[in-house]
Amino acid sequence: MRKIAIFAVAAVTFGAASAQAGSLGKPCTSAPEAQWLPMAQLQAKVEAQGYKVQKAKLKNACGELYTLDKNGNRVELFVDPTNGQIIGQM
Repeated sequence: MRKIAIFAVAAVTFGAASAQAGSLGKPCTSAPEAQWLPMAQLQAKVEAQGYKVQKAKLKNACGELYTLDKNGNRVELFVDPTNGQIIGQM
């Protein structure tokens, strides 16, 4: 029973942390969606900086790109969809 309780607390804590991390707590831009770059261009801009994009999506006015850095480490990048600038990473 105790293992279940510990697991439940961990799951809730992790869920809250991922929700916060998913958007860095705020949108990456307030620009209208019509001004956003296509996902392919966002990926190209990130790859030009040495990352290898494995998965990408738009969420909360942020581009979320799951990448590998030059050393092969997993890095989640938060990108401004209007210009491809990296706003943050995890």
